[in-house]
Amino acid sequence: SLCFNPSHLEHVNPVVLGRVRAQQDRLNDSGRQQVLALLIHGDAAFAGEGLVQETLNFSRLNHYDVGGAIHIIVNNQIGFTTLPEDARSSMYATDIAKMIEVPILHVNGEDPIALKFVSEMALDFRQEFGRDFVIDMYCYRKYGHQEIDDPGFTQPDLYAKIDKRPSITQIYKRELLDRGVLTQDDAASLETEFR
Repeated sequence: SLCFNPSHLEHVNPVVLGRVRAQQDRLNDSGRQQVLALLIHGDAAFAGEGLVQETLNFSRLNHYDVGGAIHIIVNNQIGFTTLPEDARSSMYATDIAKMIEVPILHVNGEDPIALKFVSEMALDFRQEFGRDFVIDMYCYRKYGHQEIDDPGFTQPDLYAKIDKRPSITQIYKRELLDRGVLTQDDAASLETEFR
């Protein structure tokens, strides 16, 4: 089930884990294999909200263990409007997860094949070892933080480059066409089908 998350404050994390644990207990799933916790974070919130550290700290405790959660960090590299070097003392937004000694993989958000591979690896690892797994998906926010924010004011150089960049759909389509995996007719058919 999907939990409502009203803000970036990461309050939903322990709620999700509590619900997952309750569902596992109701199913007598002592191996913690039947219900998965998937947590999606922003980069600035993952690094900056203390609740993340507290939640990670509970991950291996007997009465709170859910057999590992998968954390996906949507890393747009500016948080709200601040560059990483002005927002945290660590190199990566995911460095906080080093405290529980789990895999942290950084992946290009514009590479669907790499994302698929890392996602499958995360699921396999979680099922095999019952531990958390962190995917740090490096990408960018095409538009502002919300409807009235224009990131071009605070990050003009970065957003000048982003404005010129084709969408991931266009990039991936071009890659598939160039490799001969897809024809123009196939691409047009898929686009029509998805619409």
